[in-house]
Amino acid sequence: MGVTVYNISSTSVRVSWPPSPICRDTFYSVMYDPNWNSLIMGYKRKSFKHEERIPVSQTSTHLANLLPLTAYFLCVTCQAADPVREQCKVFSTLSESSETHDRGGWEHMAGVWLTCCLLLLIVAGLLVWGCLHSTCPFPGRAADSCPVVTNVSRQNRSASAHLFPPRSSSEDSIKRAAAIQPPLIQAHPPTGNYPEHES
Repeated sequence: MGVTVYNISSTSVRVSWPPSPICRDTFYSVMYDPNWNSLIMGYKRKSFKHEERIPVSQTSTHLANLLPLTAYFLCVTCQAADPVREQCKVFSTLSESSETHDRGGWEHMAGVWLTCCLLLLIVAGLLVWGCLHSTCPFPGRAADSCPVVTNVSRQNRSASAHLFPPRSSSEDSIKRAAAIQPPLIQAHPPTGNYPEHES
C-alpha cells in the first residue's frame, strides 16, 4: 500500500492510499503521531496517539488540528492489523509565517495584475477616443463635420464643371475687358463757331 501525503499546510494535510483487496475489515485505520519512538517500537498500533477510522469505500481523508512546523509519522492499514513499513509515511507541516507569506505573495500578485489590466483598459480607451476625435471633431454633429463622398456628389461635381468652364488667365481677362470697353469721351470740345449770346 503506497501512502501519499499532499496539500500540506501548517495545521492540516491530505492523505490518500490505494484500495487494498486483502483488507476484509469495514474500516481503514489512519494512525499518526509526532513521536518518533514509534519507529523504534516496530510500528505497533499502541505507539500512535491519534487514530481515525475511514470506511473502506473511501481511499483518502483530511487530517486537521496538526502542530505547525512538526514532523509526523503516519501509517494507513486495515482496522485490525498492525502497520508495516510500506504502509507508513513521514511528512512535516509548514510554519505559520511561511504560509502567511505565501498567501500575501499571491494577494500582491493578484493586485498587480488587476492594476495592469485597468491601466491597459484606460490607455486603450484614450487611444480610441483620440482617433475618433481627430476624425470627427464634433461627434454630436458627425453628419456635418464628416461628409461622406458618394456617387451622387461626384456626379453633381462633374455636372457643375460642364456648366461653369474653368477660369481663364489674367491676360485673357484684360483682352476681353478692352474689347467690350466703350470709346473714351473726348476731353476737349470740338472747335467751331458758336453764336454769341446777346446780353
